[in-house]
Amino acid sequence: MPETKDREDVISLLRRQHEEIRDLFGRLPGEEGDARRDTFHRLVHLLSVHETAEEEIVHPQVRELRSGAGRPIVEARLKEEHSAKELLSTLQEIGPDAEGFDTLLAQLRDDVLAHAAHEEREEFPLLQQEVDAERLFDMAAAARAAEAVAPTRPHPGVESQAANLVLGPAAAIMDRARDAIRTVLGR
Repeated sequence: MPETKDREDVISLLRRQHEEIRDLFGRLPGEEGDARRDTFHRLVHLLSVHETAEEEIVHPQVRELRSGAGRPIVEARLKEEHSAKELLSTLQEIGPDAEGFDTLLAQLRDDVLAHAAHEEREEFPLLQQEVDAERLFDMAAAARAAEAVAPTRPHPGVESQAANLVLGPAAAIMDRARDAIRTVLGR
């Protein structure tokens, strides 16, 4: 039976999101004005909820794999995520029309795409080898649930499962309120 969005495993879900992230990075440099701002806000939102799901659902599972191979891989991914969140925060502060934005965006793109490649090459194969298929489907459902209540903006320093669970809900409420205000004001 082919996978649908509602019945995909966590690896397929994250790979699909990686493709969407690549697409947004590819579109952003050629856009201007409102389209550029909207695409950037979509990118910020997707990166923020995607990383939260990885930090709450995927990384803890990989860290606890029986082989023990996951712990150093997860630690490296968390460091990458922290750096990306810091850079994404800076980009969000200066805005997509600021001088120097494109240079920082190119750095973020390179960092994020390298991070995604590391996950696809190192983390995902471990999950496929050591986690049964039904658990991978359950993890996708859990990841979608985590994304539904995740912060929509980067919060550097909130990269662990515990930090996401403790600090994430308050940050998500504030972020979603800001998003609603932005939508109402058309910015």
